[in-house]
Amino acid sequence: MALAEIAENMHEGLSALAVGAGLQVMAALMEADVSALAGPKGKHDATRTAVRHGRERGSVTLGGQRVAITRPRVRAAGGSGELPIVSYELFSSTEILGKMAMEKMLAGLSTRRYPVGLEPVGHQVDQSCSATSKSAVSRKFVAMTETGLAELLSRDLPGLDLVALMIDGVHFAESCCVVALGIGIDGVKHPLALVEGSTENATLVTGLLVDLRERGLDVTRPMLVCLDGSKALRKAVLDVLERPVIQRCQLHKVRNVKDRLPQRLRFTVGRKMTDAYHAGSALEAEAALLALATELDRIHPGAAASLREGLDETLTVLRLGVPPTLARTLRSTNCIESMISVCREHAGNVKRWQDGQMALRWCAAGMVEAGKQFRRVNGHLHLPTLRSALERQTAEPVGPVVHNDEVSAA
Repeated sequence: MALAEIAENMHEGLSALAVGAGLQVMAALMEADVSALAGPKGKHDATRTAVRHGRERGSVTLGGQRVAITRPRVRAAGGSGELPIVSYELFSSTEILGKMAMEKMLAGLSTRRYPVGLEPVGHQVDQSCSATSKSAVSRKFVAMTETGLAELLSRDLPGLDLVALMIDGVHFAESCCVVALGIGIDGVKHPLALVEGSTENATLVTGLLVDLRERGLDVTRPMLVCLDGSKALRKAVLDVLERPVIQRCQLHKVRNVKDRLPQRLRFTVGRKMTDAYHAGSALEAEAALLALATELDRIHPGAAASLREGLDETLTVLRLGVPPTLARTLRSTNCIESMISVCREHAGNVKRWQDGQMALRWCAAGMVEAGKQFRRVNGHLHLPTLRSALERQTAEPVGPVVHNDEVSAA
């Protein structure tokens, strides 16, 4: 670079200086590729297979935007057409534009303010930049999230050995997205699928589970299924999975009971329920919870009925003998709710939801981003032991005890 150009770029910061130097290096690389195809400039070579063919306007990707440049051209000596210049093809790829647009928008940067989040490239280069308008950024984001949604929904699952499955719903405006999260035998969490509808109903969830089965998920293995207490979710699980063992979320149960109590009693009752769920055995926990329900019968019968409803399924991890470190993960739906919170956070800037497809795209993008942050569940070394306990439970001829619903064979 000329000393005067370096001095000019220095006034605009180190990034602008690096951009200027980078563009010079890129030009040198393209010239080297041209020389490799057509030989040194100005030297005749009767055996050459390509000839220089002047220059034309082009653009390359730089710092999340398109920068206009002048690029060399090369044609085949036999007249068969123009030949690609490898370095230009690499630098002009638009894939990174879509990735950067997706990263910045998921981080909360709006399409209107997208240019503010770009790296400084220098005033002279900035004058020739493009692909940073609101509509251009929006198109790139839509394309990237459509691709991410398609990949998530088409991922093959035959090799996935799940021990636990969690299902829950999240609302975006008028759309309800039901999402599924699996926990493998190695403790790794896997975002599996999502479907969109107006409500969290049995038909919608059944479709999600059938899709998982058709994509190769083994539904014949025993599986611990953690649910928030929704009857629609429970019905779909029993209809599609062959050997499910249901764990009702203990945190949801505590909240449901507390919501039926006056403020002055909520802390005390919540503490008693939590202590019971941390008892040494399922029998001990059940006795404590039923005793609490009896206390509540006279003055708060609604809370007592809520406590008894589905009580047995809230004690599944205790009945299976799951060690405390692993039980902390499986006694509630916190894992999937954490993933859902990432989806909500990333979509926080969306003000106008156009349709259900938009909700699916944003939700899928959030699930993929959450998956990048996942770690193995605490107590994952105990998962093979849990698998053995599930095998024993589902091998018994009599199905699990349930309340207020039909008994379903395992």
